[in-house]
Amino acid sequence: MKYLIIVDVQNDFVDGALGTAEAQAMLPRLTEKAKTFDGTILVTKDTHGADYMNTQEGRNLPVPHCILGTEGWKLAPSLLAVPAVREAKVYEKPCFGSTTLAADLAMLNAAGQVDSVELVGLCTDICVVSNALLIKAAMPEVPVSVDASCCAGVTPEKHEAALAVMESCQVQVIR
Repeated sequence: MKYLIIVDVQNDFVDGALGTAEAQAMLPRLTEKAKTFDGTILVTKDTHGADYMNTQEGRNLPVPHCILGTEGWKLAPSLLAVPAVREAKVYEKPCFGSTTLAADLAMLNAAGQVDSVELVGLCTDICVVSNALLIKAAMPEVPVSVDASCCAGVTPEKHEAALAVMESCQVQVIR
């Protein structure tokens, strides 16, 4: 079984509090990939509480974002239907990487149900790289890839740096 992981394509990362022109530009490609992917789709959502500014992340990144239940926390409009239409499990995660997602995939892999994992989404240099490395560490023999054209980083330079890190850790970067 092939898996596509859509990482944190939420309003706050597209055109909200931490949005970028690059995220907006890549969204149509990612949306098309989600519609046509031949396999299972899983989705992550960055999820913070009202106390975000009192957390370590909030102190280091003092920009409230993806607060549970807000407009910024919701998936981008072009992806809103994906979880229901594709029966995609959604992982709400309080930090960059989802250990639950990696553990679930590792259990599926142990049962012989994972052929490959591909990641797309936001931000390449924070949550995409974190999840890719967790997944690769949990399943070192499974091909893990990232579609660079369906990701965007905080800046174009950080996007490229994250892609280089993933390549160093044997995550295939599709360009």
